[in-house]
Amino acid sequence: MSASAVYVLDLKGKVLICRNYRGDVDMSEVEHFMPILMEKEEEGTLSPILAHGGVRFMWIKHNNLYLVATSKKNACVSLVFSFLYKVVQVFSEYFKELEEESIRDNFVIIYELLDELMDFGYPQTTDSKILQEYITQEGHKLETGAPRPPATVTNAVSWRSEGIKYRKNEVFLDVIESVNLLVSANGNVLRSEIVGSIKMRVFLSGMPELRLGLNDKVLFDNTGRGKSKSVELEDVKFHQCVRLSRFENDRTISFIPPDGEFELMSYRLNTHVKPLIWIESVIEKHSHSRIEYMIKAKSQFKRRSTANNVEIHIPVPNDADSPKFKTTVGSVKWVPENSEIVWSIKSFPGGKEYLMRAHFGLPSVEAEDKEGKPPISVKFEIPYFTTSGIQVRYLKIIEKSGYQALPWVRYITQNGGKLKAMNCKHNLYLNVFYYSIHQEIEDMRNRSCVSVLNSAVYICGIKCLLLFLVLFFFLLNHLIESSI
Repeated sequence: MSASAVYVLDLKGKVLICRNYRGDVDMSEVEHFMPILMEKEEEGTLSPILAHGGVRFMWIKHNNLYLVATSKKNACVSLVFSFLYKVVQVFSEYFKELEEESIRDNFVIIYELLDELMDFGYPQTTDSKILQEYITQEGHKLETGAPRPPATVTNAVSWRSEGIKYRKNEVFLDVIESVNLLVSANGNVLRSEIVGSIKMRVFLSGMPELRLGLNDKVLFDNTGRGKSKSVELEDVKFHQCVRLSRFENDRTISFIPPDGEFELMSYRLNTHVKPLIWIESVIEKHSHSRIEYMIKAKSQFKRRSTANNVEIHIPVPNDADSPKFKTTVGSVKWVPENSEIVWSIKSFPGGKEYLMRAHFGLPSVEAEDKEGKPPISVKFEIPYFTTSGIQVRYLKIIEKSGYQALPWVRYITQNGGKLKAMNCKHNLYLNVFYYSIHQEIEDMRNRSCVSVLNSAVYICGIKCLLLFLVLFFFLLNHLIESSI
C-alpha cells in the first residue's frame, strides 16, 4: 500500500496544493501536521514520520516548502519517501527553483504532473524527460480532446524515447569514487571506505544496447581468473535500465540507456586506504595571550605522482585575532567567518614534507568552547592515480543500424565536492577528505610540560654519566701511579 494523498505546504502549514489519490483519508487531517511537527521539534523528538490518530504523515522539507504524504494503511515508507524526493526533482526541472512562488505560479501544470506521477496511491511515470513530452509549460494551450500518450509511456523501455538521432554518436562514462578516511590523533585509521558510482552521458541514435564489463572479483573467480587484479563491489545499486537477470547469470551489465546524463550504478568498497597526505599538528596555547600552531604535511605516495591544488583547513578559536603566518611553500589565508586557516599548496610532489607555522592573539577573557573542535581536513587532486583499482574492461555498443560510436572512459576520485574535468580521454582525479582528530589544547599544554620535564631528566642523566667517567679515570690513574 502507498500514499493516500500528497500535499505541498508553506512554512506556516498552509496548503498550497494537494491531490487526493485514494479517498480514504479526510483531506482536513493535514491541519494536524504542523502543530505535531512543532511540538516534536520542541521536545527534540522530531522524526520524518508523524502520526495523528490512525493517519501517518510522511514528510520532507525543501527550501520553504513541506511535501507531505498521508496514509491510513500499512504503507511502504521507503517507496513514499523516494516518491516525494522524485516529485522535488521533477518540479525543479520544470520550474528551475522549487519554492512557494513557483508553486503559486504553476498550479495548473502541477496538478497535471501530480496526476501523471501517481495513480491511486502508486507511483507511475516519474521520469521528467518523458513527462516533458506531453506536459509542457504552456499547459493551458494544449488542444482539447483525448490526447494520445507518447510511446514511451506504454513502451517496455519507458526511460528512452524512440526516433532519437545524432550526427555524432558518442558515449561518455565516468567512474567516480569518493574516498573517506577517519584517522585518530595517534595515527590509527579508524574508518576507511570508497563510495563509487558510474555516471554516463549518452548521445546515441536509435535504440542501442550497451554492454559493460568490469574487473569484478565474483566474475573473475567464476571464470578461473582469481589471480587477476579485481575488486569486490558491495552494496551495488543499478539504474532501472539494467537487466538484473543477465547480471546475476554472468555478471555482465547489459542495458538500453536513457538519452543524456544518468547514473548507471553505485557501489561501495570497504578497504584499507593509507592517508596519502599525512598531517601532524602541534598546538601551544599561552593563557590569555596567544596561540601557536605548527602543521607538518607529508606526502605518502610515489615520487612520480604530484598532488595538485592542495588545501589544508585548520580550525582556530572563534575569538582569535592578529594572525601571523610562516610557511616553506604555498600560501596561508585566515577565514574568520569559518574560524579556520587555509594552507594552499598548488603542487605537492610525492615523498615531500612541508611545514607551516601560525600565530594568533587571544583576548584576555576567553569564551568557552562547548561544541568542541572540528577535525583538520585536507583536499587535493592527483592526476592519473587510482585508489580502488576498478577498471572498465570493455564497453560495447550494439545497434541494429550498425553505426560506429565512440566510447570515452575516465576515472575520477574525489571527496564529494565539485567535479572538475580535464581535456583528455583518460584522466583521474583524487580529492580525498582526510580527517585528523584535533587534540584538546589543555592536553597539548600538559604534553609540553611533560616534554620539558623529560628533557630535564635527560640532561641530569648526561651530567651524572660524565661525573662517573671522570671519577673512573681518576681512580684508574691513581692505581697506575701506585703500581709504579
